[in-house]
Amino acid sequence: MTTVIVDYRRGNVQSVCRAIEKCGGTFELSPRPEDLARADRVILPGVGAFGDCIGKLRSMGFVEPLQEFAKTGKPFLGICVGMQIFHTGGEEFGAHDGLNYIPGKVTAIPKVDANGKPHKIPHIGWTPLAVPQGQDASYWDGTILEGQEVGAPVYFVHSYTASPDDPSHRLADAHYNGVLIGAAVKRDNLTGVQFH
Repeated sequence: MTTVIVDYRRGNVQSVCRAIEKCGGTFELSPRPEDLARADRVILPGVGAFGDCIGKLRSMGFVEPLQEFAKTGKPFLGICVGMQIFHTGGEEFGAHDGLNYIPGKVTAIPKVDANGKPHKIPHIGWTPLAVPQGQDASYWDGTILEGQEVGAPVYFVHSYTASPDDPSHRLADAHYNGVLIGAAVKRDNLTGVQFH
């Protein structure tokens, strides 16, 4: 099985590589769009701003090969900004079009908590995972979160949050001082996680 990690100079790829090695997996770190055609799995990491990341993917010729891979039904994982750019658009430093795999927007985390009091942005730290409202732990069956305990802490570093239009595309949430945070999304073979 060939796992290709997209190296478009906008992701903490070494952390992703180490994580795969720790799990006993193998991968190919590639800056070449043509390598996606032979991949069995693709991982799209991302660090920085939405517009910069999608712009770099465009300038390196990755957008069309990523779109073709998304149609194959093979596993496709987006991490952090890699997950955010799965959406229709983002508002970080202006309006930017995303890949539109998951209809929805990426917007700024509110600068006030659920009680209207200012809180720190970016949201940084360990925060418990939650199933979306109205779901239970079985909602994660058959996904990358299967077997994960509800309430398990995961690590976030972000100022923007993804909000899919269709609630069924929300895989996991988190709450930052009472503010809803999109922690993970899923649509068909696409999965994205905001946490690292």
